[in-house]
Amino acid sequence: MKRATLGPDDLLPAHHVPSPWPGREVRLDGTVTYVRDTPATASGAEPALYVHGLGGSSQNWTDLAGLLAHRLDGQAIDLPGFGRSEPGRRYTIPAFADRVVRWIEHSDRGPVHLFGNSLGGAVSVQVAALRPDLVRTLTLVSPALPFLDFRRSLQGRMLPLLAIPRGERLAAWRLAQLAPEVMAQQVMEACVADVTRISEQRRLEAIEEIRVRYEASHYAAAYVRTFRGLVSSFLRSYLPGSGSLWRLARTVQAPTLVVGGRQDRLVDVRVAPQTARMIPDSRLLMLDGVGHVAQLEVPRTVARAVLGLLDETEESAGRHDMAG
Repeated sequence: MKRATLGPDDLLPAHHVPSPWPGREVRLDGTVTYVRDTPATASGAEPALYVHGLGGSSQNWTDLAGLLAHRLDGQAIDLPGFGRSEPGRRYTIPAFADRVVRWIEHSDRGPVHLFGNSLGGAVSVQVAALRPDLVRTLTLVSPALPFLDFRRSLQGRMLPLLAIPRGERLAAWRLAQLAPEVMAQQVMEACVADVTRISEQRRLEAIEEIRVRYEASHYAAAYVRTFRGLVSSFLRSYLPGSGSLWRLARTVQAPTLVVGGRQDRLVDVRVAPQTARMIPDSRLLMLDGVGHVAQLEVPRTVARAVLGLLDETEESAGRHDMAG
């Protein structure tokens, strides 16, 4: 593990708030996966894939993907049951990882620069570990890798829900009691350390995303079942066997950037440094005054760290070619 380096800020586009990138429905293995494209703005850009967190969507990556479009030809997917994708049969880390793998294979863009936030970070670790041929570099933003002290997470309040029969119905009822504007504000306050960093446009988009959730009858079940799958993966990671995310992290070959916010209220703040220690070729960036979604809260800083990773990887590949 080493400290992340930041690329020059002046290599990024001027400060702006891009509109959400165009989205489209793609039928994959019999169900619809929703994909947003962030077209490259320069020749030679390499393919990238962005994977959101629990309760999020592909829209969470709009700012970062836009800032990196001169280097990366981006796509962001909605995982099954989230955003505008149809529900899946299983809501586990391996099931989501299978969908990401299938999308990379279906789009024929691999290997990709793979990005994951929170749940998407855990999914991306599994993809990078089991299919190294599909991943050029790995960027993890507050990855939801295992921790057992749920007092360090606001999500701990949901644990009793997992023990209640038909907890999905209770979650759906609870969602129905909150106006989209109220829910959006609660989500922002949980995920972001300083909500003033979130533009009015992004706030309005978050409200619209929540309206979409309310119209999807499967959403509450998808959320609760995914949370249950995540907790199960945490517990398995501390037991003998091959299903441990920590053991998988040790096998990741791709050059990796790990970003964590010191004011993260959803994932134990010790997880990002531990992730960087586990992954052999890793760089760590810990950000003061930042919460769970650094790519939304401080996208320029995250983009600069990604540029540092890309530049270092290119230099290393150039030295290898010369030596060969």
